[in-house]
Amino acid sequence: MSTTDRNGRQTFLFRLDLHSGVPVYRQLIDQVMGGMAAGTLAGGDQLPTVRQVAVDLSINPNTVARAYRELEIRGIVETQQGTGTFISHQKVKRDEVERRRQMDQLVSEFVARAGAAGFTLEELLEQLHDRQTETNKIRR
Repeated sequence: MSTTDRNGRQTFLFRLDLHSGVPVYRQLIDQVMGGMAAGTLAGGDQLPTVRQVAVDLSINPNTVARAYRELEIRGIVETQQGTGTFISHQKVKRDEVERRRQMDQLVSEFVARAGAAGFTLEELLEQLHDRQTETNKIRR
């Protein structure tokens, strides 16, 4: 998710689900990856500072630093001392087995959580289709 800061720039906002069972640092990583997949984050976009994310989410700064460090190791972000953390312009190559495993895990979690909340698979598919339509309109 993103919002506009006081200088008119788009900034990325993280959200946490403390009931998901997914570690907080993993949720941060997944949200960056999801933002890239959805097109809301692109090469050169700046992420909020470690301190800002920690304050906004009321979490330990070390948790945010761990997520950013893992993203940097994977080549997804680049940290420029004194300037900030930015989405890399490089295309990240993941092997197909890992990519498939992650997709299976995400889909399983998504369907299970939605089912527990009383949503049907048809409702999920309809919402995903609507989201895709919205994203395509933004990209044009």
